[in-house]
Formats: sequence, C-alpha cells, structure tokens
Amino acid sequence: MTSLSRRPLLALPALLAAGSAAAQPGERPLRIVVPFPPGGSSDILARILQPELQRVLGQVVVIDNRGGAAGNIGADNVAKSPPDGTSVLLTDIGILTTGPSLFSRLPYNPATDLVPVTMLTFAPYIMAVNPELPARNAAELAAMVRAEPGKINFAHSGIGALNHLTALVVTQHWGGSVTEVFYRGGMIGIQAAVTNESQLVVNGATAVLPFVKDGRLRAIAVTGPRRLAELPDVPTFAELGWPAADAGIGQGLLAPARTPEAAIDRLYQACREALNEPAMRARMTQLGAEVVTDGPEAFRRRLAADTETWGAVVRARGIRLD
Repeated sequence: MTSLSRRPLLALPALLAAGSAAAQPGERPLRIVVPFPPGGSSDILARILQPELQRVLGQVVVIDNRGGAAGNIGADNVAKSPPDGTSVLLTDIGILTTGPSLFSRLPYNPATDLVPVTMLTFAPYIMAVNPELPARNAAELAAMVRAEPGKINFAHSGIGALNHLTALVVTQHWGGSVTEVFYRGGMIGIQAAVTNESQLVVNGATAVLPFVKDGRLRAIAVTGPRRLAELPDVPTFAELGWPAADAGIGQGLLAPARTPEAAIDRLYQACREALNEPAMRARMTQLGAEVVTDGPEAFRRRLAADTETWGAVVRARGIRLD
C-alpha cells in the first residue's frame, strides 16, 4: 500500500463502524482495489479517476494497491468482499482472461465471482527499446533478434501476462528469440528497460509513452487499429504484418458477484460521466488511451471473447503457472 493511500485507509474501519446496516453505498468510502504495485497503467488510471469519482459520487474514494500472484491477490480480495457496492476492482483485464488457462486452480472464478461494471479505457501496447540498442526501427530490431538469438533482454510483468504473450508471438514471427526477464510489475520492467538492464519492453501506452516522449525509450511499433496521435511516425503492428495487432491494455471495473444492479448502474454511470468530461478524454489521449465506457453487457462480451482468444494462445504453447 502506498503512502498516498494509507491515511484514508487507516480511517476506513471507523467510517465503516459509523455506518448502519441499511447505509447506502454513497455514505461509505468506495474502495478501488488495484491488483498491481503503484506506478503501472492500472494504478495511473485509478489515481486520475479517483478525484473525479469523488466529485461525481459525492463520497470518499480510496485506492488500495494489492499486488502479487499476477494480479490474482487483489482480484480475489474483491471477489470475496461484501457485495454492497463499496469494493471494486480496477484492473488490466488481461489477468481475468488468461488466468483460467494459466492456472489449474484459482482462488476465485473470474467469470462467476466478479460482475462487470464497465470497461474504462483501452491503451495499445508500445514496443520500445533502450536508446543504446542499435536497432532504430522495426526491421532492424527483427533482424537483430534473428541474428543474435537471446542477446536482447525482454522485460515483462509476468509469464502469461498479455504483454509477455504479445512479445512471444511476435518474436516467434520474426524467427528469433529474446531472453525473458520477469519483473514484479509493469513499471518496474519499464524502468529496467530505461536503465538498460533489459533492452526491450512491451507495455501499455499509458505507462510507456512518457518515457518515449522524454527520450529514455525509443518506440518501435504500437498495437491497436491506428497510430497513436502522440507518436504519428511509429507504425502499428498491423502495418508491419505482425501478429497480436489487437493486443493492448483494456482497463475495466468489476464488483463482487451479487452486487445489486442498482449499485452496478450507479458505478457505471459515475465512471461514464467522469471519463467523458472533455478534460478527462483529452488527458487519456495524451496518455495514449481511449475512453471505452460502454457498460456491463458490452464488457461481459469482451471478457468472454478475450478469454477464448488468449486462452487458446496459452494452451497452444503449453504455458502453465502451477
């Protein structure tokens, strides 16, 4: 837990004790669980969204970072929380769509123990390298990986994470290999690429873009349907003919199963209002993300489709984490 969130959380027990059994969600704090360490894409979004949700909902909103076990510690915490609309999970949805195939047994079932509230944003991945690496573009990077298998260290945030799977299928497409280096969180992996401990990183635009803008990383390519407005000269995976062109970080909000529909709708409407403010949409664009607040049912369909797509990738490669 970060120092930013510690003070509100210390007051949480007293606030909860003051509430009655019939208290409405707006009378108690809303706890947003981020299942990763501070500094990554989910945490960045949560901290940007926090004051806007407080304004719209008229209640205290606290952020609770619970990293570990590829995001499953935080997700399980929310799945087992009271379904009263006061605890939600804000996460990269990749942990929910790959987990069932990566683990033979999870402490929770993503499909039945959590209920979708809404997608929040989608940020494409940026493939970037340390500026000291001789490869200056996609063709040169692919050639280097083919010519010198294993020489380049690839920083990723966990075996089976979508950024790991994306780089895996792309480097196989190139006909080469990299040395995979696991870091406990996306931002830690990005920092490793910045310091040249690793040379290659694939991660969400929200987290990577600032390092590209200030020259500490060099962008090679981006996923998604179009080039990033902030990086108009960087080609897309699709333009390059690479696989995993639709990969990226979809951030979503979920609540414990059996949370009342009225509470789900209240949270959805608040997120929609907060994120669709012109200033917020502009902020997301600056961070390389687009707002996607299309509600519970669309989010449910997205989760089901991605679980099938990425589950097939995991199973085809025999990747297991237990």
